Amino acid sequence: MNYNENPFGRANKPINPKKIRNTAILIILIIFVIALVSTCWYTIDDKQQGVVTTFGKVTSRVDSGIHFKLPFGIQQVHKVDVNVYQKIEIGYRTNFRDSASYETIDNESKMITGDFNIVNVDFFVEYKINDPVKYLYNSMQPEAVLKNLVQSQIRNVIGSSEVEMILTTGKAAIQSRVKELVIEVLDTYDIGLSLTDIRIQDSEPPTVDVMNAFKAVETAKQGADTVINQAKAYENAQLPLARANADKQIQNAEYVKQHRINEAKQQVAMFNAMYIEYALNPDITKIRMYYEMLQAALPGVKLYIDVSNDGSSTQLLLPLESFISNSQSNGNY
Repeated sequence: MNYNENPFGRANKPINPKKIRNTAILIILIIFVIALVSTCWYTIDDKQQGVVTTFGKVTSRVDSGIHFKLPFGIQQVHKVDVNVYQKIEIGYRTNFRDSASYETIDNESKMITGDFNIVNVDFFVEYKINDPVKYLYNSMQPEAVLKNLVQSQIRNVIGSSEVEMILTTGKAAIQSRVKELVIEVLDTYDIGLSLTDIRIQDSEPPTVDVMNAFKAVETAKQGADTVINQAKAYENAQLPLARANADKQIQNAEYVKQHRINEAKQQVAMFNAMYIEYALNPDITKIRMYYEMLQAALPGVKLYIDVSNDGSSTQLLLPLESFISNSQSNGNY
């Protein structure tokens, strides 16, 4: 039996070393091309910026889109979320499974006030990355630096404030002051972070009795504010009515004033006219005035005048009625 033949009677072809070498080279080239292509491009989404380093040195910053770089680790890209608002919770931790529940962190929330009282205050801090290069290389843990800075300034402000202001009406002022101090110091640290907001989530005394007392004070203040608002509403409703009534009285007074002025002018004109008539006929005017005085003094009396020489006829003069003839009376009044 020929050892170059297989059991089926066919001769084995001799192995071609050149073909094997060419196949191996082709496979290596394919792997090389795949590796080259896969390491030459990358994508940045719209919420990120990329920091490109060449041999470990920062050479450029890129925005969202598809970009190319040198392969095989010559250039590396670090993607940083710059258009995302991130948060730090101080004094509590939100439950990741249930956002409505949280866990209290006493060593962060418990603080002493300026009037030597103890309060529990929780803060919510919001920040974003404004410089990805400084964020990556100016500090090893920039978020930890920011958190420590915020806690320091919070204790500084709380330690100079009274407990009543912290628990009731002074929360907005405290938030504003802490934010100002943190921004001022954060600019000197230059770690690529910017503070966007800081809010007091909750503030309460450490004991239930004190908490209830402050709640009662807050309720009383709210009640006082409600009464004040009601009084202002009543004032706003009554003032227009009072002004309208005042205008009405002023107009009535002006009317009465003008009416009396007109009456006075009329009486003056009548007096002047009477004086003119008096100057022309003083005796007749005197008699008329005499009769008018009698009518005013004796309004119920009838006055008859003898108009004949022998007293045989009379005439009714006062009050001014129709002249009648009466032959019964011979006397005058």
